[in-house]
Amino acid sequence: MKLSIIVPYDGYPHYLVDCLASIDEQKIDDYETLLLVNENHEEINELIEQYKNKIHLNVIVCGEVSSVATKRNIGLNEAKGEYIYFLDCDDYLLKDSLSLLIDEAKENNEDLILGQRRITWFKKQVFETMGDEKNDELDLKDKDHDRHEKFIEKDYSQCDQPIHQRMIDELIRGKKGFKNVSVLNILIKRNLIDQHHLRFNEDFKYYCDFPFVIQLVQYAQSFFKINQTTYIKRKHNDPVNAPALSQIKDPEHKFDEFIDVYRYSIHLVDYQSPLRYYIDSKIVKYYSNYFAKKIRRSLDDKWREERFETMASLLDEVRDDLLKNISRYQRKMVKLARKRDLKTTKVVIARHLAKRKAKMVLKNKNELNKYLYRHKYINEPIEENWIMFETFMGKSYADSPKYIYEYLAKNYPGKYQFIWVLNDKNTKLPYEGIVVKRFTKKYAYYLAKSKYFVFNIRQPLWFRKREGQVFLETWHGTPLKRLAFDQEEVTAASPTYKAQFYRQKQEWDYLIAANHFSSEIFKSCFMYDGNMLEIGYPRNDLLYNPNKDEIARKLKEKLKIPTHKKTILYAPTWRDDEYYGKGQYKFKLKLDLEMMKEKLGDEYVVLLRTHHYIADALDITGLEDFAFNLSKYDDITEIYLISDICITDYSSVFFDYANLKRPMLFYTYDLDKYRDVLRGFYIDMEKELPGPLLFTTEAVIDALMNIDDLSAKYAHRYQLFYDKFCSIDDGNASKRAVEAVFK
Repeated sequence: MKLSIIVPYDGYPHYLVDCLASIDEQKIDDYETLLLVNENHEEINELIEQYKNKIHLNVIVCGEVSSVATKRNIGLNEAKGEYIYFLDCDDYLLKDSLSLLIDEAKENNEDLILGQRRITWFKKQVFETMGDEKNDELDLKDKDHDRHEKFIEKDYSQCDQPIHQRMIDELIRGKKGFKNVSVLNILIKRNLIDQHHLRFNEDFKYYCDFPFVIQLVQYAQSFFKINQTTYIKRKHNDPVNAPALSQIKDPEHKFDEFIDVYRYSIHLVDYQSPLRYYIDSKIVKYYSNYFAKKIRRSLDDKWREERFETMASLLDEVRDDLLKNISRYQRKMVKLARKRDLKTTKVVIARHLAKRKAKMVLKNKNELNKYLYRHKYINEPIEENWIMFETFMGKSYADSPKYIYEYLAKNYPGKYQFIWVLNDKNTKLPYEGIVVKRFTKKYAYYLAKSKYFVFNIRQPLWFRKREGQVFLETWHGTPLKRLAFDQEEVTAASPTYKAQFYRQKQEWDYLIAANHFSSEIFKSCFMYDGNMLEIGYPRNDLLYNPNKDEIARKLKEKLKIPTHKKTILYAPTWRDDEYYGKGQYKFKLKLDLEMMKEKLGDEYVVLLRTHHYIADALDITGLEDFAFNLSKYDDITEIYLISDICITDYSSVFFDYANLKRPMLFYTYDLDKYRDVLRGFYIDMEKELPGPLLFTTEAVIDALMNIDDLSAKYAHRYQLFYDKFCSIDDGNASKRAVEAVFK
């Protein structure tokens, strides 16, 4: 048998699906797949049956709970192949990766054949759908490479073993720390392992790969790298419920194991060897880059006492020739540690970190604001009557915070000081209030000192709610698309947002839900167990205003929209896989406005309103008398009032618009992709929406031309939809919110 693929399984079956599927696509035949599992693995029995014959699957039970190192060793004991390949159960391969490695092995018989690794947050289907462009935009390249080296390491390239040096460069020198040195995507000749009795050290949980790879490099006589093979190292986007080994927060045990791995590894190699030099260099970098911050910032004195002594004893053993090639700061740090001079070490670290902070401030002014927030403003007294409002990252004066603000201002004049976050400082508030721009010094100041916060988005990551502060999160819509912890994949621009969400939601004292459906979803998707205000949406109060028709008439006049024509609102959402950068999404208009004008222009005009994330400006040149771009208009609730018909897709606007009981159409030209690849939905759109799903401009036009018949057809479904999602809204949600939060 040519190949044994060793796959240790440690839970999370939905990851294993892609792993096994990728093996099945490799176009190889003479191989076996060894799946190493714990005793309790019933959740994957069906998957095992599915792939048992497809990938020559042999399931080996390794005990009640076994580590990755233990499972790999058992796999090595059972393997029959001439070559060994390790594949983690949460990773997968791109097509032909193994076949290319095997072909090279057959032709040249190398000891080690290395392929490239790529990092992603995505499952296989999403990764392949997104393509390289999307993954590159998300900056998901293999970040374990030590590209930003702070010192010039000794050059062994002129030594007698250039192949040996290349192995060191590829597998050890170019990797950050210990944890990124990995056996993954290396085809290893079995004879090399058997001849030198190589096994993983089962005492190591977090860094077991490092000493194993050290030995591979030490003993291998031949090496080749193939860049065309791709191993996908998949990060876990839910470190709260499904953390990868590297995401487990365990600083004490990780430190102890790091030290043990270093001591174990240096005894595997000769003191004068290049391998020892690069092992020592990693200890120096660990001390100066990571451990130094612990000395400076940790509240636990262990880092300045026994752990400092432990590190110093290791630095005593570091080769002296390494000290000639490291940076001035690192050299000073090592010398002070060898002298056990903690006092001076603290001073040197403080200066070094201050210089780094100064550089960051010069590059980004917000760093100074964050510094002032953390070290000055947060120590000042909280102002009991200050309320801070923010919607859509300061882009607009709108949404539920607007209506809560106006209710407070009307009913409690002079009682509160209002602070509005608005990036356009020229925005005029209807009542007195202070306008501050987001991420400015004043913004940081009011974040620190305000008693109350009314936001419709998440607060900044650097915000820390103080004791006595009260945070009201209004959110910004009834959820159709799966959110946060209910998403298997995070395909938006911030794949780490589950971890961010988990921390941020803990600072919410109150969360508004427009209906019972939203309450249940928010508890799940946000893992929220705080005060849920199931009171309707304050932003929908306007839709029940007794003067709404007069408000609509005046707004039409203000926006110069023809009063003698009916209005069609088109309000599409953004697509996760089409974007320029964080919070800036592309959007290409799929409705043929020229065709619509030709067929409908005598009776209708179109109001265009894109999501606030969308950065592209819509081009309506030549259609100015038919299409009105209101994407920059602050308050979409007011636009609802002047719209006779709403066309949307997967935006939550239809939950709010339904309060008006006016016709709705759903232009879902990419339904399969959006539902099955990008997001997934909480409701069955084909069965529950109060209007038809349409897939072409022609179908949209036909529906508009027969809108009365469609309204009659969907009347019963519309009523059911209204009862489920709109029955709490009655024009008094702002009042209920104020009574609950401000007492």
